[in-house]
Amino acid sequence: MRIAMISEHASPLAAKGGLGGPDGGGQNVFVAELAAELGRQGHYVTVYTRRDAPALPRRVRLAPGVTVEHVPAGPPEHVPKDDLLPWMDDFGRYLRDRWSAEPPDVAHAHFWMSGLAALRAADAARERHVPVVETFHALGTVKRRHQGGKDTSPVERLRLERAIGRGADAIIATCSDEVGELAAMGVPVERVSVVPCGVDLRLFDPGRPAGGPPRADPDGRHRLVVLSRLVERKGVDTAIRALAHLPDAELAVAGGPPHGDLDADPEIRRLRRVAEEAGVAGRVDFVGRVARADVAPLLRSSSLVLTLPGTSRSGWCRWRRWRAASRSSRPRSAGIWTPSWTAAPGCWSRRATRGPPRRRSGSCWTIRRAARDGRRERRPGPRPLLVGADRRRHRRGVPPGG
Repeated sequence: MRIAMISEHASPLAAKGGLGGPDGGGQNVFVAELAAELGRQGHYVTVYTRRDAPALPRRVRLAPGVTVEHVPAGPPEHVPKDDLLPWMDDFGRYLRDRWSAEPPDVAHAHFWMSGLAALRAADAARERHVPVVETFHALGTVKRRHQGGKDTSPVERLRLERAIGRGADAIIATCSDEVGELAAMGVPVERVSVVPCGVDLRLFDPGRPAGGPPRADPDGRHRLVVLSRLVERKGVDTAIRALAHLPDAELAVAGGPPHGDLDADPEIRRLRRVAEEAGVAGRVDFVGRVARADVAPLLRSSSLVLTLPGTSRSGWCRWRRWRAASRSSRPRSAGIWTPSWTAAPGCWSRRATRGPPRRRSGSCWTIRRAARDGRRERRPGPRPLLVGADRRRHRRGVPPGG
Protein backbone atom coordinates (compact mmCIF):
# COMPACT_ATOMS: atom_id res chain seq x y z
CA MET A 1 0.00 0.00 0.00
CA ARG A 2 1.23 3.52 -0.82
CA ILE A 3 0.89 5.77 2.22
CA ALA A 4 1.43 9.53 2.32
CA MET A 5 2.20 11.02 5.73
CA ILE A 6 2.07 14.80 6.09
CA SER A 7 3.94 16.51 8.92
CA GLU A 8 4.34 20.10 7.90
CA HIS A 9 6.58 21.37 10.72
CA ALA A 10 7.86 18.22 12.45
CA SER A 11 10.37 16.46 10.21
CA PRO A 12 10.97 12.81 11.11
CA LEU A 13 14.64 13.33 10.24
CA ALA A 14 15.00 15.43 13.40
CA ALA A 15 14.18 12.36 15.51
CA LYS A 16 17.60 10.91 14.69
CA GLY A 17 19.34 13.69 16.59
CA GLY A 18 18.57 15.47 19.81
CA LEU A 19 15.12 16.99 20.32
CA GLY A 20 13.92 19.65 22.66
CA GLY A 21 13.71 22.85 20.63
CA PRO A 22 10.59 25.06 20.78
CA ASP A 23 8.91 23.19 17.89
CA GLY A 24 10.70 19.83 17.99
CA GLY A 25 9.52 16.97 20.17
CA GLY A 26 7.13 14.06 20.33
CA GLN A 27 5.51 14.54 16.92
CA ASN A 28 8.87 14.15 15.18
CA VAL A 29 9.41 10.83 16.94
CA PHE A 30 5.82 9.69 16.41
CA VAL A 31 5.97 10.27 12.66
CA ALA A 32 9.43 8.77 12.25
CA GLU A 33 8.68 5.57 14.17
CA LEU A 34 5.19 5.02 12.73
CA ALA A 35 6.54 5.49 9.18
CA ALA A 36 9.42 3.11 9.84
CA GLU A 37 7.09 0.43 11.22
CA LEU A 38 4.77 0.73 8.21
CA GLY A 39 7.84 0.31 6.01
CA ARG A 40 8.83 -2.80 7.94
CA GLN A 41 5.36 -4.20 7.28
CA GLY A 42 5.96 -3.89 3.53
CA HIS A 43 4.20 -0.60 2.76
CA TYR A 44 5.68 2.30 0.80
CA VAL A 45 5.61 5.50 2.83
CA THR A 46 6.38 9.05 1.75
CA VAL A 47 6.57 11.63 4.53
CA TYR A 48 5.98 15.20 3.30
CA THR A 49 7.51 17.90 5.48
CA ARG A 50 8.36 21.53 4.83
CA ARG A 51 11.81 22.46 3.51
CA ASP A 52 13.33 24.55 6.31
CA ALA A 53 16.91 24.83 5.04
CA PRO A 54 18.21 25.63 1.52
CA ALA A 55 20.73 22.76 1.41
CA LEU A 56 18.20 19.99 2.07
CA PRO A 57 17.85 17.44 -0.74
CA ARG A 58 14.44 16.96 -2.30
CA ARG A 59 14.10 13.35 -1.12
CA VAL A 60 15.86 11.49 1.72
CA ARG A 61 15.60 7.80 2.59
CA LEU A 62 14.61 7.46 6.22
CA ALA A 63 14.21 3.67 6.52
CA PRO A 64 13.45 0.69 4.27
CA GLY A 65 10.35 1.61 2.31
CA VAL A 66 10.23 5.15 3.80
CA THR A 67 11.19 8.38 2.03
CA VAL A 68 11.07 11.93 3.37
CA GLU A 69 10.18 14.55 0.75
CA HIS A 70 10.89 18.21 1.44
CA VAL A 71 8.10 20.48 0.25
CA PRO A 72 8.93 24.00 -0.98
CA ALA A 73 6.38 25.98 1.02
CA GLY A 74 7.54 29.30 2.37
CA PRO A 75 11.15 30.43 2.82
CA PRO A 76 13.76 27.63 3.13
CA GLU A 77 14.54 28.50 6.72
CA HIS A 78 13.17 27.83 10.17
CA VAL A 79 9.75 29.42 10.69
CA PRO A 80 7.89 28.99 14.01
CA LYS A 81 5.04 26.56 13.48
CA ASP A 82 2.43 29.10 14.55
CA ASP A 83 3.52 31.31 11.63
CA LEU A 84 3.21 28.61 8.94
CA LEU A 85 -0.48 28.94 8.10
CA PRO A 86 0.04 31.37 5.14
CA TRP A 87 2.19 28.73 3.44
CA MET A 88 -0.27 25.86 3.65
CA ASP A 89 -1.83 26.79 0.31
CA ASP A 90 1.56 26.23 -1.32
CA PHE A 91 1.95 22.99 0.61
CA GLY A 92 -1.47 21.79 -0.53
CA ARG A 93 -0.80 22.70 -4.17
CA TYR A 94 2.45 20.73 -4.08
CA LEU A 95 0.62 17.68 -2.73
CA ARG A 96 -2.13 18.11 -5.32
CA ASP A 97 0.39 18.09 -8.16
CA ARG A 98 2.22 15.04 -6.76
CA TRP A 99 -0.97 13.10 -6.10
CA SER A 100 -2.54 13.94 -9.45
CA ALA A 101 0.21 11.96 -11.13
CA GLU A 102 0.49 9.18 -8.52
CA PRO A 103 -2.19 9.26 -5.80
CA PRO A 104 -1.45 7.39 -2.57
CA ASP A 105 -3.86 4.81 -1.20
CA VAL A 106 -4.30 6.86 1.99
CA ALA A 107 -2.96 10.08 3.51
CA HIS A 108 -2.24 10.42 7.21
CA ALA A 109 -1.95 14.04 8.36
CA HIS A 110 -0.21 14.99 11.59
CA PHE A 111 -1.20 18.28 13.24
CA TRP A 112 -4.01 20.55 12.09
CA MET A 113 -2.11 22.45 9.40
CA SER A 114 -1.03 19.18 7.80
CA GLY A 115 -4.68 18.15 7.73
CA LEU A 116 -5.57 21.42 6.04
CA ALA A 117 -3.01 20.83 3.27
CA ALA A 118 -3.97 17.16 2.87
CA LEU A 119 -7.70 17.85 2.52
CA ARG A 120 -7.08 20.57 -0.04
CA ALA A 121 -5.01 18.15 -2.13
CA ALA A 122 -7.04 14.95 -1.65
CA ASP A 123 -10.08 15.84 -3.75
CA ALA A 124 -7.88 17.11 -6.60
CA ALA A 125 -6.30 13.71 -7.30
CA ARG A 126 -7.38 12.84 -10.83
CA GLU A 127 -7.79 9.08 -10.66
CA ARG A 128 -9.73 8.82 -7.40
CA HIS A 129 -10.29 10.47 -4.06
CA VAL A 130 -7.53 10.00 -1.49
CA PRO A 131 -8.94 9.16 1.98
CA VAL A 132 -7.46 11.32 4.73
CA VAL A 133 -6.72 10.23 8.30
CA GLU A 134 -6.06 13.03 10.80
CA THR A 135 -4.10 12.95 14.06
CA PHE A 136 -4.26 16.36 15.72
CA HIS A 137 -1.60 15.70 18.42
CA ALA A 138 -2.97 18.82 20.17
CA LEU A 139 -6.22 20.75 19.91
CA GLY A 140 -6.52 24.51 19.73
CA THR A 141 -9.54 24.51 22.05
CA VAL A 142 -7.46 22.98 24.85
CA LYS A 143 -4.51 25.26 24.21
CA ARG A 144 -6.70 28.37 24.17
CA ARG A 145 -8.50 27.28 27.34
CA HIS A 146 -5.30 26.88 29.36
CA GLN A 147 -3.08 29.57 27.83
CA GLY A 148 -5.58 32.30 27.15
CA GLY A 149 -3.83 35.38 25.81
CA LYS A 150 -0.45 33.61 25.74
CA ASP A 151 -1.62 31.27 23.00
CA THR A 152 0.32 32.16 19.85
CA SER A 153 -1.78 29.99 17.52
CA PRO A 154 -3.45 31.69 14.53
CA VAL A 155 -6.91 33.02 15.32
CA GLU A 156 -8.32 30.79 12.57
CA ARG A 157 -7.09 27.59 14.23
CA LEU A 158 -10.28 26.65 16.10
CA ARG A 159 -12.49 27.19 13.07
CA LEU A 160 -10.16 25.28 10.74
CA GLU A 161 -9.70 22.39 13.19
CA ARG A 162 -13.47 21.98 13.32
CA ALA A 163 -13.61 21.89 9.52
CA ILE A 164 -10.74 19.39 9.34
CA GLY A 165 -12.42 17.12 11.88
CA ARG A 166 -15.63 17.11 9.86
CA GLY A 167 -13.87 16.68 6.51
CA ALA A 168 -11.42 13.88 7.36
CA ASP A 169 -12.42 10.28 6.68
CA ALA A 170 -11.05 9.06 10.02
CA ILE A 171 -9.50 10.65 13.08
CA ILE A 172 -7.01 9.02 15.44
CA ALA A 173 -7.39 10.39 18.97
CA THR A 174 -4.69 9.68 21.52
CA CYS A 175 -6.95 9.50 24.58
CA SER A 176 -10.65 9.45 25.49
CA ASP A 177 -10.50 13.08 26.65
CA GLU A 178 -9.77 14.05 23.06
CA VAL A 179 -12.93 12.25 21.91
CA GLY A 180 -14.97 14.50 24.19
CA GLU A 181 -13.20 17.61 22.92
CA LEU A 182 -13.84 16.59 19.31
CA ALA A 183 -17.49 15.85 20.01
CA ALA A 184 -17.89 19.30 21.57
CA MET A 185 -16.44 20.75 18.36
CA GLY A 186 -19.13 19.00 16.32
CA VAL A 187 -16.91 16.25 14.92
CA PRO A 188 -18.80 12.96 14.32
CA VAL A 189 -17.49 10.59 16.97
CA GLU A 190 -18.18 7.54 14.79
CA ARG A 191 -15.17 8.55 12.71
CA VAL A 192 -12.88 8.75 15.75
CA SER A 193 -10.70 5.82 16.85
CA VAL A 194 -8.75 6.02 20.11
CA VAL A 195 -5.18 4.77 19.72
CA PRO A 196 -3.22 5.98 22.76
CA CYS A 197 0.45 6.72 22.45
CA GLY A 198 2.52 3.95 24.00
CA VAL A 199 6.06 3.03 24.86
CA ASP A 200 8.59 1.56 22.45
CA LEU A 201 9.83 -1.37 24.52
CA ARG A 202 12.75 -1.97 22.18
CA LEU A 203 14.22 1.30 23.46
CA PHE A 204 12.52 1.80 26.84
CA ASP A 205 12.97 -1.72 28.16
CA PRO A 206 12.92 -1.70 31.97
CA GLY A 207 14.81 -4.99 31.99
CA ARG A 208 17.89 -3.60 30.25
CA PRO A 209 20.81 -2.88 32.57
CA ALA A 210 21.87 0.41 30.93
CA GLY A 211 21.55 3.33 33.29
CA GLY A 212 21.68 1.28 36.46
CA PRO A 213 19.44 1.71 39.50
CA PRO A 214 17.87 5.02 40.51
CA ARG A 215 20.70 7.30 41.52
CA ALA A 216 21.11 9.00 44.86
CA ASP A 217 24.01 11.41 45.47
CA PRO A 218 26.38 11.02 48.45
CA ASP A 219 24.06 13.18 50.54
CA GLY A 220 21.22 10.71 49.99
CA ARG A 221 19.19 12.91 47.66
CA HIS A 222 16.72 11.38 45.28
CA ARG A 223 16.88 12.37 41.66
CA LEU A 224 13.81 13.75 39.89
CA VAL A 225 13.82 14.16 36.11
CA VAL A 226 11.83 16.42 33.81
CA LEU A 227 12.13 15.70 30.08
CA SER A 228 10.39 18.34 28.01
CA ARG A 229 10.61 20.99 25.36
CA LEU A 230 11.53 24.11 27.27
CA VAL A 231 8.66 26.44 26.56
CA GLU A 232 6.75 28.24 29.29
CA ARG A 233 3.47 26.36 28.80
CA LYS A 234 5.11 23.03 29.73
CA GLY A 235 5.25 24.13 33.37
CA VAL A 236 8.85 23.26 34.24
CA ASP A 237 8.79 26.20 36.66
CA THR A 238 6.09 24.35 38.63
CA ALA A 239 8.46 21.43 39.19
CA ILE A 240 11.26 23.79 40.25
CA ARG A 241 9.06 25.56 42.81
CA ALA A 242 7.85 22.19 44.15
CA LEU A 243 11.47 21.21 44.80
CA ALA A 244 11.51 23.69 47.69
CA HIS A 245 9.21 21.30 49.57
CA LEU A 246 11.50 18.28 48.94
CA PRO A 247 14.78 18.97 50.76
CA ASP A 248 16.13 15.48 50.04
CA ALA A 249 15.72 15.69 46.25
CA GLU A 250 17.44 17.22 43.25
CA LEU A 251 15.94 17.95 39.81
CA ALA A 252 17.46 17.28 36.39
CA VAL A 253 15.81 19.27 33.58
CA ALA A 254 16.46 17.77 30.14
CA GLY A 255 15.52 19.59 26.96
CA GLY A 256 16.13 22.87 25.23
CA PRO A 257 19.32 23.78 23.36
CA PRO A 258 22.58 21.80 23.54
CA HIS A 259 24.37 22.07 26.87
CA GLY A 260 26.93 24.55 25.55
CA ASP A 261 24.20 26.96 24.43
CA LEU A 262 22.13 26.99 27.62
CA ASP A 263 23.34 30.40 28.83
CA ALA A 264 21.96 32.13 25.73
CA ASP A 265 18.48 30.58 25.94
CA PRO A 266 15.83 32.96 27.34
CA GLU A 267 13.70 30.16 28.83
CA ILE A 268 16.72 28.70 30.63
CA ARG A 269 17.49 32.14 32.06
CA ARG A 270 13.89 32.46 33.24
CA LEU A 271 13.93 29.03 34.89
CA ARG A 272 17.21 29.80 36.61
CA ARG A 273 15.65 32.94 38.09
CA VAL A 274 12.72 30.82 39.30
CA ALA A 275 15.16 28.40 40.95
CA GLU A 276 16.98 31.25 42.68
CA GLU A 277 13.73 32.76 43.95
CA ALA A 278 12.65 29.35 45.27
CA GLY A 279 16.02 28.83 46.98
CA VAL A 280 16.80 25.61 45.07
CA ALA A 281 19.31 26.82 42.48
CA GLY A 282 21.97 24.45 43.83
CA ARG A 283 19.69 21.44 43.38
CA VAL A 284 18.53 22.05 39.78
CA ASP A 285 20.70 20.70 36.97
CA PHE A 286 19.92 21.83 33.41
CA VAL A 287 21.07 18.96 31.20
CA GLY A 288 20.24 20.51 27.83
CA ARG A 289 19.27 18.64 24.69
CA VAL A 290 19.45 14.85 25.01
CA ALA A 291 19.89 12.43 22.12
CA ARG A 292 17.04 9.94 21.87
CA ALA A 293 19.38 7.02 22.52
CA ASP A 294 20.32 8.62 25.84
CA VAL A 295 16.76 9.20 27.07
CA ALA A 296 16.21 5.69 28.45
CA PRO A 297 19.41 5.70 30.57
CA LEU A 298 18.45 9.16 31.83
CA LEU A 299 15.03 7.91 32.96
CA ARG A 300 16.52 4.80 34.57
CA SER A 301 18.90 6.96 36.58
CA SER A 302 16.00 8.76 38.27
CA SER A 303 13.96 8.06 41.35
CA LEU A 304 10.92 9.62 39.71
CA VAL A 305 10.07 11.18 36.34
CA LEU A 306 7.73 14.15 36.48
CA THR A 307 5.04 14.77 33.87
CA LEU A 308 3.90 18.34 34.19
CA PRO A 309 0.49 20.04 33.89
CA GLY A 310 1.53 21.62 30.62
CA THR A 311 1.99 18.23 28.96
CA SER A 312 -0.81 16.16 27.48
CA ARG A 313 -2.72 13.51 29.38
CA SER A 314 -1.48 10.95 26.87
CA GLY A 315 2.07 11.80 27.99
CA TRP A 316 1.10 10.93 31.56
CA CYS A 317 -0.45 7.68 30.34
CA ARG A 318 2.77 6.77 28.52
CA TRP A 319 4.79 7.30 31.70
CA ARG A 320 2.29 5.35 33.84
CA ARG A 321 2.53 2.38 31.48
CA TRP A 322 6.33 2.57 31.41
CA ARG A 323 6.46 2.52 35.20
CA ALA A 324 4.01 -0.41 35.29
CA ALA A 325 6.30 -2.31 32.93
CA SER A 326 9.29 -1.65 35.16
CA ARG A 327 7.64 -3.72 37.90
CA SER A 328 7.17 -6.72 35.64
CA SER A 329 8.56 -7.89 32.33
CA ARG A 330 5.04 -8.78 31.18
CA PRO A 331 1.86 -6.70 31.12
CA ARG A 332 -0.54 -7.33 33.94
CA SER A 333 -3.84 -9.05 33.33
CA ALA A 334 -5.83 -5.91 34.14
CA GLY A 335 -5.68 -2.37 32.86
CA ILE A 336 -4.62 -1.14 29.44
CA TRP A 337 -1.45 -1.72 27.46
CA THR A 338 -1.40 0.18 24.21
CA PRO A 339 0.76 0.16 21.09
CA SER A 340 3.96 2.17 21.08
CA TRP A 341 4.70 5.10 18.82
CA THR A 342 5.89 2.52 16.31
CA ALA A 343 3.19 -0.09 16.96
CA ALA A 344 6.24 -2.33 16.95
CA PRO A 345 6.58 -6.04 17.76
CA GLY A 346 7.01 -6.41 21.49
CA CYS A 347 4.50 -3.69 22.37
CA TRP A 348 1.27 -5.11 23.72
CA SER A 349 -2.18 -3.85 22.97
CA ARG A 350 -4.84 -4.92 25.39
CA ARG A 351 -8.28 -3.86 26.47
CA ALA A 352 -9.76 -4.31 29.91
CA THR A 353 -11.12 -7.73 29.01
CA ARG A 354 -10.36 -11.27 29.99
CA GLY A 355 -8.12 -13.56 28.03
CA PRO A 356 -4.49 -13.39 26.90
CA PRO A 357 -3.09 -10.15 25.48
CA ARG A 358 -3.08 -9.76 21.73
CA ARG A 359 -0.87 -7.80 19.40
CA ARG A 360 -2.14 -5.28 16.93
CA SER A 361 -0.72 -2.55 14.75
CA GLY A 362 -2.63 0.32 16.33
CA SER A 363 -2.39 3.36 14.11
CA CYS A 364 -1.30 1.20 11.18
CA TRP A 365 -4.60 -0.69 11.39
CA THR A 366 -6.65 2.51 11.46
CA ILE A 367 -4.80 3.85 8.42
CA ARG A 368 -5.46 0.66 6.48
CA ARG A 369 -9.15 0.77 7.45
CA ALA A 370 -9.47 4.32 6.12
CA ALA A 371 -7.79 3.33 2.87
CA ARG A 372 -10.18 0.41 2.47
CA ASP A 373 -13.34 2.35 3.24
CA GLY A 374 -12.58 5.51 1.27
CA ARG A 375 -14.45 8.77 1.64
CA ARG A 376 -17.69 7.82 -0.05
CA GLU A 377 -18.39 4.83 2.18
CA ARG A 378 -17.94 5.94 5.75
CA ARG A 379 -18.25 3.14 8.25
CA PRO A 380 -18.33 3.43 12.01
CA GLY A 381 -14.89 2.86 13.47
CA PRO A 382 -14.13 0.55 16.39
CA ARG A 383 -15.55 1.53 19.75
CA PRO A 384 -13.29 4.10 21.42
CA LEU A 385 -11.02 2.75 24.13
CA LEU A 386 -12.49 4.28 27.26
CA VAL A 387 -10.72 4.44 30.59
CA GLY A 388 -11.43 5.67 34.08
CA ALA A 389 -14.30 8.11 34.44
CA ASP A 390 -15.12 7.94 30.73
CA ARG A 391 -15.60 4.18 31.00
CA ARG A 392 -17.97 4.61 33.92
CA ARG A 393 -19.92 7.32 32.07
CA HIS A 394 -20.15 5.06 29.02
CA ARG A 395 -21.82 2.36 31.12
CA ARG A 396 -24.46 4.92 32.15
CA GLY A 397 -25.00 5.94 28.54
CA VAL A 398 -23.22 9.30 28.84
CA PRO A 399 -20.89 10.16 25.90
CA PRO A 400 -17.12 10.62 26.54
CA GLY A 401 -16.38 13.96 28.10
CA GLY A 402 -20.09 14.46 28.87
